[in-house]
Amino acid sequence: MILKNFNSLNKPPLEEKRNIVGFMFNHLEKFSDPRADIEKAIDYSLQEYSSFGGFVLIAKNDKEIIDAVVVNQTGMKDYIPENILVYIAIHEDHRGIGVGKQILKRSIELPEGDIVLHVEPDNPAKFLYEKVGFTSKYIEMRYKKGE
Repeated sequence: MILKNFNSLNKPPLEEKRNIVGFMFNHLEKFSDPRADIEKAIDYSLQEYSSFGGFVLIAKNDKEIIDAVVVNQTGMKDYIPENILVYIAIHEDHRGIGVGKQILKRSIELPEGDIVLHVEPDNPAKFLYEKVGFTSKYIEMRYKKGE
């Protein structure tokens, strides 16, 4: 397995970025967002527009992506965690064998400061997050205008 870390100083070629977006869209399955939203989070981490940055970490097996993570810096160090793990996707053929845990641990080691993530209560990945040390500190509540 080969790990590749992309950021504002080491951007993926356009075709590789398209592959990462497509991989995440397909392998996030029912927890996926639209492709445009995934690409926007990746662009934020690569500082394709004004942002605090972050990184995209992928794991490849030969030429195939088997795992991908997007972490964005929040720029809000003193009152919420400095980083948010926006997406993590694991190829369905590589789940349950430790690949996700390995890349998640690396994603925790890379940035400075704390990391937050949002997870649906019924997402089976919640167990993995707890296993590496994430805890539930708050219940998130949202108000959507116009609904």
